[in-house]
Amino acid sequence: MRSYLSQPATVSSLGLTFADTMQALYSSSASPLAPESQWVKGKTLYTGRPAAPPPALPADTPAQFDTHNNRLMWHAASQLDERILHARSTYGGQRIGVIIGTTTTGVDDNYPAFDAFAREGTWNRDLYRHEYQLLSAPADFLAHHYGLSGPVYSISTACTSGARAIISAHRLLSNDICDAVICGGVDSLARLTINGFDSLQALSAGLANPFSVNRDGINIGEAAALFVMTRNEQDGLPLLGYGNSADAWHMSSPDPKANGAILAIGEALSRAGVQPADIGWINLHGTATELNDSMESLALATCFPQGVPCTSTKPLTGHTLGAAGALEAALLWGVIDRGFNPTGALPAQLWDGQADPAVPPIQITDKTSKWQMQRRLGMSLSFAFGGNNAVLILGERE
Repeated sequence: MRSYLSQPATVSSLGLTFADTMQALYSSSASPLAPESQWVKGKTLYTGRPAAPPPALPADTPAQFDTHNNRLMWHAASQLDERILHARSTYGGQRIGVIIGTTTTGVDDNYPAFDAFAREGTWNRDLYRHEYQLLSAPADFLAHHYGLSGPVYSISTACTSGARAIISAHRLLSNDICDAVICGGVDSLARLTINGFDSLQALSAGLANPFSVNRDGINIGEAAALFVMTRNEQDGLPLLGYGNSADAWHMSSPDPKANGAILAIGEALSRAGVQPADIGWINLHGTATELNDSMESLALATCFPQGVPCTSTKPLTGHTLGAAGALEAALLWGVIDRGFNPTGALPAQLWDGQADPAVPPIQITDKTSKWQMQRRLGMSLSFAFGGNNAVLILGERE
């Protein structure tokens, strides 16, 4: 069974709408990420955030849902409002699911309570609301707002969360549990997350520089990216294949031999019924950490010995964590679509151009890169803590 992904709705540092995002993807010659000093004491870090704050939630929304993370998601969901309402009228609310990937959910909205406790030594219950930080909160909010009673849950598998939400949506459709699924990911900048990555010495001192010999870590960003997935081929681009795996190697570092990544890529190619040479572009995970980029380069060299144009888009968005897999699938959707990309251009990677000689060479895109095959087939890679791997293949119909 094929499932089809609607035109995405996105909000990130690249743009406040999907159309803005695609325009910026091709026109940006410099990163939109900006330095901020409020996250880690004594440090200035580059972060990715949308150019405007998200809108307020609808007036009748229960207070338990009113977090920055849900407002960020609402910014994206409101762009799909007509499509979601059409799906509800077509299939009924009980046949529509909601699956959202997130890691931060609304945890930062409870920061004032913890900050007050650290200063005063007493717990102020009025400043803390547990519902804010429930992982299910984004999915629960959308289901409540649209009156949907199909399966509703969130996925939190670190940086693969958004991609795995898309995979899970497909499984709900293929098992006839749903007729439509709102799926994607959302994550927001949060002190807990940023300080956690700082404690792992994984943050860049400047702008992330994926696959460079000079890379020194990631930039964190916030974003939301959503799709409506159905079985109707008129509703968008098909999800042709997917693969997922777990390294069972280390709680934060990837398997240096890339075994799990190679397995997930192979599964995705097999499910799509295509060969490595059929893939015309890959949106890389490309975090600019020492370990990820060396592992990912090895996986690409193993699975695509003929080479394939590939790009890390994280210098333009930051690493958006639970939203990353969905946001990068959305960028893949736009690069494939001939309406958004009539010329066949591939996005150029922002980096210093100094490849790391210690890792297998890969074919990183520049401003001259274009789709080479008539049929546009692309792949999005997501790798996460715990060796959690997810791979998506989108493309044009045969």
